[in-house]
Amino acid sequence: MSTAAPPPGYVRSLHHSVELVARDWATEALGRALTLHGSLYAWAGAQPERTALKGRGVTWATVLAAGPDAQPTTPVVVRHSRHGGMFAGLTSDVFLLPTRAPYELATAVRLQASGVPTPEIVAYAVHRVAGLCARADVMTRRLPDGRDFPDAWRANASPAARNSVIDAVATLLRALSTVGALHPDLNVKNVYVAGEGATAVAYVLDVDRIDFAPGPQVSARNFARLARSVRKWNAQQALGVGDDALVRLASLAWVDA
Repeated sequence: MSTAAPPPGYVRSLHHSVELVARDWATEALGRALTLHGSLYAWAGAQPERTALKGRGVTWATVLAAGPDAQPTTPVVVRHSRHGGMFAGLTSDVFLLPTRAPYELATAVRLQASGVPTPEIVAYAVHRVAGLCARADVMTRRLPDGRDFPDAWRANASPAARNSVIDAVATLLRALSTVGALHPDLNVKNVYVAGEGATAVAYVLDVDRIDFAPGPQVSARNFARLARSVRKWNAQQALGVGDDALVRLASLAWVDA
């Protein structure tokens, strides 16, 4: 088990050899899920209301029969952690203990406390494989209806609607810079835009890669990484984000210190 104490509001428990860290209101229900199905991912995949979401492997969206403040249900998303990049075929889903899950939880809690929109982590479960290796599942609260940045851009064809998308992403970048959150893998697929027009909100995903390094370089590096991803999608997927949109994004997103 991890030696670090879970954040306030979370409970650590052990189910045979599986370490579960979950919101206090979800612990009992998820303990039963592990007992019946062996893993959070298997539980989610067995639910009749599940929906498969494509990404790095299949992610399951379903409903948990528990919630805060006596709410009967919570919409959740469960993913099985996998490596990306050039070595993904070799390392697959095996990580060194304690896996990235504890850091992802701590980062998500820190971001949310600072006002950065990111999915709430409901729970994670770590399955020891052998020696110092393990596999992990992560459960998050499902975000409001929306799309990742490429789909949001394509769905909002008018200049006003696209300006709203840019404004939402700029607000997200400013929030990341203000808290000193440097995202080395900030790309168009891990920026999720919910809502439309003035109510649009952009969320950052894949926060287990984030480092906290306050300073003026955060704005520049986050923007550069996202702009590079936009230009790649323009070239390979005909996304159609013009230089004028990137200039608008830079001017609205910049935080000097």
